[in-house]
Amino acid sequence: MYQIDFKKPIHVFFMGIGGISMSGLAEILLSEGFRVSGSDRQQSHLTEVLCEKGAVIYYGQKKENLASNPDLIVYTSAIKKDNPEFIAGHELGIPFLTRAQLLGQMMKNYKIPIAVSGTHGKTTTTSMLSQILLEADKDPTLSIGGIYQAIGGNIRVGGPDYFVTEACEYTNSFLSFFPKIGIILNIEEDHLDFFKDIDDIRNSFHEFAKLLPSDGTLIINGDIPRVTEITDSLPCRVITFGSSSSCDYSPSDITYDEFGHPSFILTGPDGTKNSYALRVPGLYNVYNAAAAVAAARLLGIDGDIIRKSLSDFNGTDRRFEYKGKVNGITIIDDYAHHPTEITATLQAAKNYPHKTIWCVFQPHTYSRTKAFLPEFAKALSHADKLVLADIFAAREKDTLGISSRTLQAEIEKLGHECYYFPTFDEIENFLLENCTKDDLLITMGAGDVVKIGENLLKK
Repeated sequence: MYQIDFKKPIHVFFMGIGGISMSGLAEILLSEGFRVSGSDRQQSHLTEVLCEKGAVIYYGQKKENLASNPDLIVYTSAIKKDNPEFIAGHELGIPFLTRAQLLGQMMKNYKIPIAVSGTHGKTTTTSMLSQILLEADKDPTLSIGGIYQAIGGNIRVGGPDYFVTEACEYTNSFLSFFPKIGIILNIEEDHLDFFKDIDDIRNSFHEFAKLLPSDGTLIINGDIPRVTEITDSLPCRVITFGSSSSCDYSPSDITYDEFGHPSFILTGPDGTKNSYALRVPGLYNVYNAAAAVAAARLLGIDGDIIRKSLSDFNGTDRRFEYKGKVNGITIIDDYAHHPTEITATLQAAKNYPHKTIWCVFQPHTYSRTKAFLPEFAKALSHADKLVLADIFAAREKDTLGISSRTLQAEIEKLGHECYYFPTFDEIENFLLENCTKDDLLITMGAGDVVKIGENLLKK
């Protein structure tokens, strides 16, 4: 594998440079004096920021983009072998690294690299821990899988001590990392276009845990089924958080304010109890916060700073994000695209002011929709009224004989009212005609469903 010498900056070309993670890595390299170029399908705010910082970006992927003969090409799992840049790069003999391999090499440059993994909650927990480190003046370098307004984006270049990043299991990318502290928030079935089954996924997380050195620490959710299969025989220290009092960190006395924001008592390893109040909704955020607290205490951060940081934290974009009001209807947007996430978000919504909860859901990928069809139907039924958009294909092609109409039929089998429209315009018009004052409208999914709420706010 090609090894970067970060003391000797080179020319790096990013295939798909406009992605949330790729753009962040490109920005870090620019700050280190590297020459950066890349390509993407279209211009975006992220590519504009990179251009302002000195990157050269081409729109459309073609072999001519490599005419400057870069020293290294970085690509993601979304890039296929028939991509013209991929082919041209190999013909030119240019070395390649995956996005994960580059991120792993970056982590080696920091004293305490921290990797946050789990099927759900990575972006929020990474952002919570980032907020704590920032308020503690630790000057962290941050790589977040979403837009975190406190840093004005998804990346922050800081000092040489702390590096915090999300660690995604898809295509086993997190196995290229070198963390000193690893967090596992949860382990569930997902990405079944890559993993065979839940046992394959569990094995991947076990391999991730094994990456931690003997002087490192794993922070893991003790509620994960058969958790000792993940933690047994690890050379590192293990800290647990979860609902059981046997965990090192366990929350209790959970209450909610009128907007569904939880307050709770967190009991620590020494029996000390501390109170926390969050400004993000839902029970799931209690456990995200517990993981962040465990990591912060491990780093020796003062308890008052942790408490204030969490009370100041108001979330990241697309995580139960308040978008505005139209005709007295509150519009929230959420990234949930897995049945567990959908259930958690809709349960949180029940504690939020509302007359009727409307959910506009855009399924994400054909393989995920097919794999969890009954689970999606059950999870979405937590909304009072449902509207489905077409499946957002992402990296896939429609070869599985699955559609949003299939999901609609599954939901209707449960006796739940569900509407489907093939275009956003039709959905928006239907909502304007049927939503009424004091209703809560949640646009939900990992695709571009957020546009529906944003369009409504312009009307």
